[in-house]
Parts: sequence; structure tokens; C-alpha cells
Amino acid sequence: MKKPPVELIWKDRKRILGMPLSFTKYSLSEDRVFLQTGFLNTKFEELLLYRVQDISLSISLGQRIFGVGSVTLHASDRTTPHLVLKNIRHPMEIKELIHQQVEEMKDARRMRLGELLDSDEVEECPDCDD
Repeated sequence: MKKPPVELIWKDRKRILGMPLSFTKYSLSEDRVFLQTGFLNTKFEELLLYRVQDISLSISLGQRIFGVGSVTLHASDRTTPHLVLKNIRHPMEIKELIHQQVEEMKDARRMRLGELLDSDEVEECPDCDD
């Protein structure tokens, strides 16, 4: 029996000079963020939204020229503690969209009390753009 595909809210590619020329794809469903990289050897990563602790946005001068930016998700996930959505279009809108989905998933799982009890600091991200 074939599993139905995940319904996506948003999807984009990593952009080079503002154009989607890379083999890195990002997508967002109701409860997860997906990262797909590679052409011949493809790697798939996913991050459960309720695990996201912080979201940051960075837009360099070069990114601003090409209308892109990077959104970084800091999470309590052991395999993917930092997920960077590099060079995506409309980064401010996407950051807000992800924020809304994170809040919905935390409310659905009643995560508010858990956050207060497990308030470890988010460690520095070595892959993040400064």
C-alpha cells in the first residue's frame, strides 16, 4: 500500500545569484521542514517543527541585491540542531510562516510547559552566516 504524499505549505530551492541553480531543495509541511540535497547521491533531512526553539534571519548585502536571505532554525533535535535555509526568496515572509507553524505544532502538542522546564540555551551554530 502506497503512503500518501506529504502536503506542502511552501517549497523553494537554494539560489545562486538569485536563480534556482542548485540541487538543494527546501519544503515545509504542517509539522516538518524538509531539506533535500544532492543530484546523484541525494540526502534527505527533516526537522519536526515542535522541536524548533529559535528562528533567526540574516540578509547580507549580496543577498539583498538578489532578493534572497537565509533563515536559521535552532532546534532541540540531536541530529539536526541547526537547519539553515540558505538563499531563499522572501525570507522574512518564510520566517513568519515557519514561526506560525511552529507555534501551532507546539500548541497542538501542549509544549509550553515543557519549554519552561527544559530551557537549555541554544548552542552556537557553526554553519550559520554572520
